[in-house]
Amino acid sequence: MRISELAELAQVSTKAIRYYEQLGLIQPNRLSNGYRDYSDHDLKVVGEIRVLAGVGINPARANPFIECLDMGHEHSDECPASLAAYRASIAELDRTIASLTSRREHLAERLHHGASRTFRTESQTMADSSLTLPNNLPIPEDDGAADHLGGLAMPSLTLSATDGSTVNLAALGNGRSIIYLYPLTGVPGADLPDGWESIPGARGCTTEACDFRDHHATLREAGAEEVYGLSSQDPHYQCEVVDRLSLPFPMLSDPEFSLADALKLPTFSAPGHARLYTRLTLVVNAGTIEHVFYPIFPPNTHAQQVLEWLRS
Repeated sequence: MRISELAELAQVSTKAIRYYEQLGLIQPNRLSNGYRDYSDHDLKVVGEIRVLAGVGINPARANPFIECLDMGHEHSDECPASLAAYRASIAELDRTIASLTSRREHLAERLHHGASRTFRTESQTMADSSLTLPNNLPIPEDDGAADHLGGLAMPSLTLSATDGSTVNLAALGNGRSIIYLYPLTGVPGADLPDGWESIPGARGCTTEACDFRDHHATLREAGAEEVYGLSSQDPHYQCEVVDRLSLPFPMLSDPEFSLADALKLPTFSAPGHARLYTRLTLVVNAGTIEHVFYPIFPPNTHAQQVLEWLRS
């Protein structure tokens, strides 16, 4: 068959076929008039090159696979050289992923440092505005997602805290501990997810933290041995919040959603965030969940709600 026929059958350009020839991946015969004559085997080879390109192996590295087909194998990855090429491509991807992950972590760290250093005025403006919730926020409904929690034992999970310690949730002590779970707090200079205010119960993490800050002493007096905030944000992110809001209690970081999975807690997604904690508060007494606040609204007075429960 001619090059135009091969290109049409293989759904590639004639330029691509000539490139494969330059790489030595296909070697057509020549007719007496000098035209190239491609075979059904060449068609299979071009198809295999396309498949390999789809999984990230470019034509320049396809030679071991095509040699395997030329040796008569039905599949191009039945030869040791093909498997070695797979391993080399995977190793290269691992290096790329590690490099990108490192770059992302470095950028995130610079963002947090830059936000706290450069946006002092903006931080104050944000803090002032975030303490007043917008009107007409959607009110979350009780969907029953927390009905099973009362009386459950806290799992043996150790989480990092912003004070540098680690906290075992199954070993909080015999007194009452308050753990309020929240989705995420905003950082000056960084936008919240699109449509954040339209998600019931999402807006108000800063106001909730400030309410627990302002009532921390009275919560302790009413019987709360410890108060913790908990989210999936990393400790560095949370440390910025603790410092900016002058929180007198530590935040716990659960980026793997270990507690959510162990207790089947409600979570939700938002643009840029595949999973976030739904706002919820646990009262833990002697390792057991004594009481659950869910849903929570409005968040800016929730600490007072917990205080009233403790006093009663």
